[in-house]
Amino acid sequence: MAVPKSKISNSKRGMRRSTHALKQPSYVEDKDSGELRRPHHIDLKTGMYRGKQILEPKETV
Repeated sequence: MAVPKSKISNSKRGMRRSTHALKQPSYVEDKDSGELRRPHHIDLKTGMYRGKQILEPKETV
């Protein structure tokens, strides 16, 4: 059976668990269209990423 070599203090345990909390996703305003999108993601409406056309733009119906 595995036994820890030393006790983990409440502080160290809390520091480890601090990253477990859910955080709100961040959004940035697109320079061209002005719409909100996730950073480092393709804008799905225009298909642009970093000034280059990656995907064909979606057609609005």
